[in-house]
Amino acid sequence: MEELFGGAAPYYARYRPGYGKAAIAFLARTLGADSQVLDLGCGPGTIAIPLARRVRAVLAVDPAEEMLAEGRRLAAGVPAVRWLRGDSTTLRALPPFDHVVMGRSFHWMDRAAVLAELDELLPPGGTVALLGPAGRPGEPWQPDAQPWQAIERRVCADFGLDIDAAAASFHATGEPHHDLLAASPFRRLESRTFARRLVWDVDGLVGLQLSYSYSSPAVLGDRLGAFVVAFREALLAGNPAGRWEQDLVTEVLIAGRTEPRPPARTRRSSTSW
Repeated sequence: MEELFGGAAPYYARYRPGYGKAAIAFLARTLGADSQVLDLGCGPGTIAIPLARRVRAVLAVDPAEEMLAEGRRLAAGVPAVRWLRGDSTTLRALPPFDHVVMGRSFHWMDRAAVLAELDELLPPGGTVALLGPAGRPGEPWQPDAQPWQAIERRVCADFGLDIDAAAASFHATGEPHHDLLAASPFRRLESRTFARRLVWDVDGLVGLQLSYSYSSPAVLGDRLGAFVVAFREALLAGNPAGRWEQDLVTEVLIAGRTEPRPPARTRRSSTSW
């Protein structure tokens, strides 16, 4: 993750759109105000920080120290978040949690193995919640769905950046999250979608581009400056007004067990972590 996202944390924190107040409010109501929630693959706290204002506590875990440092900076004044370095292979070393949430991080994991382990670790009634862009089944990535993305593809191709390879990595097994969950212990699914319209300028789209794994500062290396100049020029050539609108639909997918099982580890005490 650090090799792919090196240097991306400030751009990720500033330019990646959040999930929206309505989606976070629904998530918090579903999990419960007294819950302690694991945000696995938290990045700079896109979910963890707003969620921590609505639940008892959030354990924010990420493998990249750069992302955690950005999250700690952004979470100043939000004491209900605890930041830890870790990933989906270190779940058993974490303090107990009531529920787990994941954003786009889930697609980087061995998803079936993670769900099987969470079945052992989550208490009865514990749920897995996924937040991400909504799409039609089998279409998790739509590279030309937004008005600037033809320009993005052209500039990335000029710099040898493979968007299609990044798209393929989104679901390495080719199996949508919904289908994978339906075959797991967490097969009781509830889905809600929340629509927003975003407005982007050139700075926003350049920053967004630098937050991606396939075009991060670490991947671009000494070509970073040239890429930024080329992308800015191409965006303005394609749209001199420098303004783009995006309809963004976020899905909150809540997955619970159909038959709750007893926990395999000691439950938390009445105090937070």
